[in-house]
Amino acid sequence: MNGSNAPFALAAGVAVAAFGLDQATKALAIANADLLSGGLAVFPGFNLVLHRNSGVSFGMFGDLPPLALVGLALAIVAWVAVLAFRSGRRSDAAGYGLIMGGALGNVADRLRLGGVTDFLDFYIGTTHWPAFNLADTAIFCGAVILLFWPRRGQAPTRTG
Repeated sequence: MNGSNAPFALAAGVAVAAFGLDQATKALAIANADLLSGGLAVFPGFNLVLHRNSGVSFGMFGDLPPLALVGLALAIVAWVAVLAFRSGRRSDAAGYGLIMGGALGNVADRLRLGGVTDFLDFYIGTTHWPAFNLADTAIFCGAVILLFWPRRGQAPTRTG
């Protein structure tokens, strides 16, 4: 465990920023529901749409009650917060913060709206990736940071 609270403070700050940006962009999408309901072409390969996802990734578990998904997400956020508190690396703390902020952004939608607001639609030809939002993007980027950020200053572990 790190003796300083600086990594946890960084994680908390990143989480608040990710949450705020996510909620602001979702509010804009909802405020423009008439414009986005049929999809708004931004450039080839990208549309803005308005979609409510009652499940998790790709709509999985959409038949579960929203509060069950909220409980699961809050348990994950609590676990990630403990990891962030124990973190000694700023990059790890930033990754944990992105995951926490994104998860809490989607929790807020589930509590207020019964599902998550998605509005980013990427596609190639007629094949569309499932719509997503900035909370999903924050979670993905946080996981990428944790998994692939270079481990500077750490010796490789040896077994045997």
